[in-house]
Amino acid sequence: MPTRMTPRNPAVLSYYALRRAVGLIALSLPFVLTSGTIVLALIGSGHALPRPILQRSISDYYYTPMGNYLVGCLCTIAAFLICSRGYDLNDEITGYLAGAFTLGVALFPSPNPRSVQYTQLQVNIGFVHTGFAALMLLTLAFFCLFLFRKSSPEKKFTRRKLHRNRIYGVCGMIIVLCILVMVSLTLKPMARLLRPIDPLLCCESLALVAFGVAWLTKGEGILKDHPQDRIRSS
Repeated sequence: MPTRMTPRNPAVLSYYALRRAVGLIALSLPFVLTSGTIVLALIGSGHALPRPILQRSISDYYYTPMGNYLVGCLCTIAAFLICSRGYDLNDEITGYLAGAFTLGVALFPSPNPRSVQYTQLQVNIGFVHTGFAALMLLTLAFFCLFLFRKSSPEKKFTRRKLHRNRIYGVCGMIIVLCILVMVSLTLKPMARLLRPIDPLLCCESLALVAFGVAWLTKGEGILKDHPQDRIRSS
């Protein structure tokens, strides 16, 4: 049987496919969590919409029927980040940190919003969860704003690469902006002003979508170089 000819190393193709998969998981996570919770409530024994229809934050979906899906997705993303490699040691260390922070978000859940009273242990775990989430988002923004914009010295800087760098920059700035808005929610006037739009859920969802778009682009799912560009740059 003749072997199918591929223009690139199959291991490299698999790695790009994993990048796209991680991007799709992050990109779809907010939508799957919200829609999945609603659908499962409607087909469940109560046959009614969940209350509330939307949770206060992505983390609160840990206590819904979609909780296992949330933890599974976070662990999958964490595993890939830990195993990912870049151009130098800085890329590798950043991948380890991002993976560890993401795993921390999955393993240390925020307190159950439906609980009337919390134990000191639950409060402490909630603080750990918030810390890991903040560090995770900061590291993901660093990926977009700095690491993804690098180029291999062996490759030609193409027009598509320039466009991809713009996408990375926009995604990174969106994540940073979401972080700033979430930090501002600690101020009571800002929290009251943004309360009608569920700001925490919106910001976390937007940050995940930005992260997903960036990784989808990095996996050549968006603005992939033309074959002739690779030939000229090889």
